[in-house]
Amino acid sequence: MIKLLLVEDDMAMQELIATYLAGFEIHVQALVSPIQALSLLRREPKKFDVLVLDLMLPEMDGLDLCREIRKICTTPIIISSARGDLGNKILGFELGADDYLAKPYEPRELVLRINALLRRNKQEISEIGDLRIDYTKKEIYLGNHLLDLTPTERDILLLLVRKKGEPVSRETLASMIKNIHESSYSRSVDTHVSNLRTKLGDDVKQPRYIKSVWGIGYKFIG
Repeated sequence: MIKLLLVEDDMAMQELIATYLAGFEIHVQALVSPIQALSLLRREPKKFDVLVLDLMLPEMDGLDLCREIRKICTTPIIISSARGDLGNKILGFELGADDYLAKPYEPRELVLRINALLRRNKQEISEIGDLRIDYTKKEIYLGNHLLDLTPTERDILLLLVRKKGEPVSRETLASMIKNIHESSYSRSVDTHVSNLRTKLGDDVKQPRYIKSVWGIGYKFIG
């Protein structure tokens, strides 16, 4: 079941959306307060699959709420508001919104937008434990922190992730390293993997992500 957080101060709209979406296996948790929403997301940043935000809210404008949410999590955001002018739409996208739905709208359109957004997000973004890989932007996050990886480190990690659970030889990993001498490929691979582990905060003795495979190379176990 899809989990959705709705931040909306119109109680009639809350009830309409929650009731309608329930018929499509979308569970809605509705809040009026942006402050409560932020508090909830700070405690459980991965609790929801999608967020729907109104703009005209008490305590905080919905655009400011969108900005603050993006400091906490990467959950897809749909802005739902009667303020459908181009300026608000552009600002919403600049602040991290993924879609903008102008009121009034049919609830069925919201369902279609949710499904399209989650389908697109699933294709482009992969989450493995605390790791989030954005294949479109070629960015890798640990929690909400963008990892500062070299191209070689990134390519090694992506290959290990694709082969999750399978040992990958040093020779295979070395093929990603430019200007490497055959006599030193093993040492070069080990150096890159060591640097990668440091950036992941991975413990060699009790690894969470990359495990050494004696006599072969490494495998991803996240």
